[in-house]
Amino acid sequence: MKPAARTTGIPEPMSIWMSVASTMLDTVSVLRLAGSQARLDARAGRTMVLAMDAGRRAERFPVGASATVEQLEGDPHALLARLREREPVSWLPALEGWLVTRRDLALQVMRDPGTFTVDDERFSTGQLVGPSMLTRDGAEHRRHRDPFAGPFRRDAVRERFTGFVADETARLIGEIRPAGRAELRRSLAGPLAVAVVARALGLRDADASTVLGWYDEIVMAVTDITAGRLPGAAGHAAYAALSATIERGLDGDPAASLLAAAAGAAGGLERDRVVSNAAVLLFGGIETTEGMIANAVWHLLSWPDELARVRASPDLLANAVEESLRLEPAAAIVDRYATADVELAGASIRRGELVRVSIAAANRDPAAFEDPDRFDVRRANAHRHLAFAHGPHTCIAMHLARLEAHTAVDQLLRRLPGLRLDPVTPAAPRGLVFRKPPELGVLWSP
Repeated sequence: MKPAARTTGIPEPMSIWMSVASTMLDTVSVLRLAGSQARLDARAGRTMVLAMDAGRRAERFPVGASATVEQLEGDPHALLARLREREPVSWLPALEGWLVTRRDLALQVMRDPGTFTVDDERFSTGQLVGPSMLTRDGAEHRRHRDPFAGPFRRDAVRERFTGFVADETARLIGEIRPAGRAELRRSLAGPLAVAVVARALGLRDADASTVLGWYDEIVMAVTDITAGRLPGAAGHAAYAALSATIERGLDGDPAASLLAAAAGAAGGLERDRVVSNAAVLLFGGIETTEGMIANAVWHLLSWPDELARVRASPDLLANAVEESLRLEPAAAIVDRYATADVELAGASIRRGELVRVSIAAANRDPAAFEDPDRFDVRRANAHRHLAFAHGPHTCIAMHLARLEAHTAVDQLLRRLPGLRLDPVTPAAPRGLVFRKPPELGVLWSP
């Protein structure tokens, strides 16, 4: 007699199903483990490939491999000249990207948004202020830019701002004139830039010193991002405060406020996008103009023979400002990202890699500018500089910036006799992205 079969209380078909399910789960677990291991292996493989690439790139681009952020922030021009001559498109580990230093190649990159785009979440300004005309290409770029473009065209700028800029410059110089000395960035260049761009946007109640404080923090944050450092909380706090100020201008009269017009039906931009673009304009308007004025004054006072030529022939002043823009552009680097694998001057750039254009290097390219390190107010082609970038992202407010710089430098030279640099204050321009004197101390005969 056979022993009775042990029963589990589970019907036989169910037991079979559970056995199959258990086997399937075991298989899935094995596959998951295998998948995880495969991902780890793939990640390790990518890391190994990147390490091999880094080694190959260091051998292929030795000048770029040895470059440091400190060199680029201080006096970078000797380094940039070596790069332009030997490695016009070079991989710089310090910047975690490519650096383009030759003028023709810089133009090629800036003119081709299809291959070299700003539309990438890593874009430094975009990380701080969000989507704007600075961080979009194609139709979306035009949608962000067009509502603001009209008032910044040359004829409109001359008509709307010539008198105001002259009066505001005269007022600021009148305040410092009796003292016989001043630091011009914070007593003239910065306050003038804030007053003018605030008027352009319709922010009539903006306090210049408060806005300049926000601007300093935003500049520091963008510079930190560009240098691969984490930005501090102060930069985000400054942008939040600036945004709140801009928001208050959105509900004004569209006929009197560029912000209200951009946010209205005719402008067609969402309110948060009006805020981000207004912040870009305010930030750029201050940065470009303050840098232009400070650098132009520093160049003229550092080259006495050239200053004498401008004093003898005031019609040379406009070209002197262009020459200063060539030698020390206020914005020294612009960022792009490769949309596909591409060869540029023998460099193999991969899709998604950061491509930085050195405006500072392109502006001293000896193929375009004879004796490029010399400040020459009579240089016939000084206007061929790229200080306002090129292509679809050419600076929208360049005509307004020029008007402010010409007016400020002209009045300084006419109204402050014996104007000269203060020998106690170091004044040479510096900065990785934005280059200008940290302080611009000057003296004159009151």
